Amino acid sequence: MLEVRFNILNKHVDKFVIAESKYSHSGEKKKLNFNINKFSEFKKKIIYLAIDNEPKDIIYQTKNIAFVENEVDKRTNSVKRITYQRNRLMDCLTDAKGDDYILYSDNDEIPDLENFNFETNQSKILIFKQKLFYYKFNLFCDRINWYGTKGCKKKNLLSITWLRNIKTKKYPIYRLDTIFSKNKYKNVKIIENGGWHFTQLKTPKDIEIKLLNGEQHAEFKQTGKNLDYISDLVKRKKIDYDHKAKTEDYKYSKEFSLKTVSMSDMPAFLQENSNKYSEWFDFDK
Repeated sequence: MLEVRFNILNKHVDKFVIAESKYSHSGEKKKLNFNINKFSEFKKKIIYLAIDNEPKDIIYQTKNIAFVENEVDKRTNSVKRITYQRNRLMDCLTDAKGDDYILYSDNDEIPDLENFNFETNQSKILIFKQKLFYYKFNLFCDRINWYGTKGCKKKNLLSITWLRNIKTKKYPIYRLDTIFSKNKYKNVKIIENGGWHFTQLKTPKDIEIKLLNGEQHAEFKQTGKNLDYISDLVKRKKIDYDHKAKTEDYKYSKEFSLKTVSMSDMPAFLQENSNKYSEWFDFDK
């Protein structure tokens, strides 16, 4: 995924900034996966930050002389870990100038920068409206639009979490609440056809590992779903996560079908290298 990301964005990007933690979102210790020597072509553009510690405000309870998380706090602590990792990216931006654009994405959210002109842009905040794909590069989930990549000039950047949490809407001029809000803005540009979110582009086993250690690990564990179940979903081209469910609602209650789309919907790099990544395409129409 990272190799694809580098190749798609390389001609548009001056620096790639990567933060990787030694702790998963569930708090489990993990090995660092990034190896800069695998990406010699992009090495001069890469700034890499390895995060050794957990955030200081993790919520623990004392139990039998050990510190543990209760079920209520597990999601809160996951968010704290994600927030801490994102905001540590600011440590790597010291050489960026005030008018440089900072774009934040998770690794699998790739903005389409081919037709966007940063020189003529007058909007303070950029939000990329992206298509959502599961399991394979071209298995499309048409239920929602994904607003993954967001950006602004460095001089306007409050924090990476602030940027990530900005509402995906351009508010009208009469909305006075935007004057004091930290996540609602009027000077926003929503970029249509803004790229691709290639989520769960993994083997079923790696999907299971991710779900057991990701932001919503506690909720997934409560489902009791296992590797065989995940493998069956992938085989049938289904997802069981309801993106439209409210935050407080159970999200694993329904199944939704994915659609195979043509190569013309893919980034040019993937179109030109489909043979290299053939195992990550669904060619069965």
